[in-house]
Formats: sequence, structure tokens, C-alpha cells
Amino acid sequence: MSMDYLRRNWPLSTLVTIVLATLLWAALAPLHVASHDKLFEIPKGTWARRMAGDKVEILPSKVRLTLGVRDVLLLRNSDTVPQIFGPVLIMPGQDFRLPFETVSENQFACSAHLSGQMTVIVEPMPDPGLARLQWRLGELAHAIRTY
Repeated sequence: MSMDYLRRNWPLSTLVTIVLATLLWAALAPLHVASHDKLFEIPKGTWARRMAGDKVEILPSKVRLTLGVRDVLLLRNSDTVPQIFGPVLIMPGQDFRLPFETVSENQFACSAHLSGQMTVIVEPMPDPGLARLQWRLGELAHAIRTY
């Protein structure tokens, strides 16, 4: 490319440079988060809706956590009845935190889930490069979908 071409198309050249720099940063920069918790809330009225025959889905059947980044499952029971998660009874208004320290796939009984089961998949921290870029783009897409 000649300098004349770059001077004539400086807005496009600048935009391409910014996009490439951002992608490079996203692929290589360390992962930092304010909290390792991944929150799932059981809303008030869930039990009443279920008793009325509503097949409300409040929790996903699979929860994905990332070791070293988002590796603590946080369940918040905002409903008026206790909920069971694995061997734990979560009373109304209580939070339950379950930290994970190894890459694993775990099955839990879960009274708040329509099927009565929840799978928690703990994935390794993505390595720098394409894996980390894909992880960040996936987190961005999830944030946009759930906003």
C-alpha cells in the first residue's frame, strides 16, 4: 500500500488498526474479573407458579464455570419456600456459594430446576490466543443476550 492510499483512506485504516489492536488485546491480556461468583437467582413466586401448573424455566440445565475466572456458583433463593441444591437446603432469602477448584462435570439434584437436575461444568482457564479470544467473545455474547 502506498502512503497516498493510506492518506486518502485514513478513517478506514484507523478503524482497521483499532479493531486489530482490540482483538490482539482480547486474545493475549490476562483475565480479570471483579467477582468469581456466577449468580443464578430463584425469583420470588417460582414455587407458586409451578404449583399453578406453569412450567417455568428459571435455571439453565447446564451451567458453565471457568476455573480461575468464574469458578463459584452462587444460588440466591428469593422465593418464599426453601429450595434444595445437592445435599443443601437453601432457605428463603439465603445465598449458597459453591466454589470449584478442579476442571470437572458435576450433577446436582435441584428443586428449582424443572427437571430436578442441574449439571455444573467447570472448564479450564482459556490459554492466551484464540481460546482466550473465543472465551471473551462468548462472555460478551452472553452478556448481550441476558441484558
